[in-house]
Amino acid sequence: MEERYATEEQQIEAIKKFWKENGLAIFIGAAIGIGGLVGWNQYKASEIEAQEAASANYAQAVAQLEQEGGFGAVSDYIANNSDQSYADLAAMQLANKAIASQDFAEAAKQLKIVVDNATHLPLKNLASIRLARVQKQQGDFDAALTTLQGVTENQFPGVALELQGDIHQAAGNIEAARQAYVQALDAEGASAIVQVKLDNLAVAGDAQ
Repeated sequence: MEERYATEEQQIEAIKKFWKENGLAIFIGAAIGIGGLVGWNQYKASEIEAQEAASANYAQAVAQLEQEGGFGAVSDYIANNSDQSYADLAAMQLANKAIASQDFAEAAKQLKIVVDNATHLPLKNLASIRLARVQKQQGDFDAALTTLQGVTENQFPGVALELQGDIHQAAGNIEAARQAYVQALDAEGASAIVQVKLDNLAVAGDAQ
């Protein structure tokens, strides 16, 4: 229950008594609070600085790709920064470079790094689709289909189904390819050429 005081002098004396009994604790609490705020601001500043440094290191590493020995330098960057999302982006760049050189084994290696380590779901799914394409190119159709299973339903559904059809067709599974293409037509993201692929399957079936 709140105490009532008859005079201002009584109120002042009560305040003095309160601060005498509790002032140190309040001061320490305020100091901790202010210190926590300063610490948080320092943490955010250091976090921003770290992100800027990581971005600069990534840009520098990727810029080396066009230089002699750049492929190895970027590989080293990925190995030394496996806990950073920039390492995943660098691995995607290396995979593109390897595909352009038709080094599909190296491309699969780099894309597998992203598939296994990426925490950003769209990037992980994109890497899975590209890895499945590379595995199809290598003739490893079972591995390609297994990789596609890791693509979530709400990410690139049409693209994944179209690729699934391509893999089945390359493996000679015409009926499975047809079913995948039909599903792709109703899914988001499939290319306009899916209908052509489906029509070609029908022509091929009539020719047999």
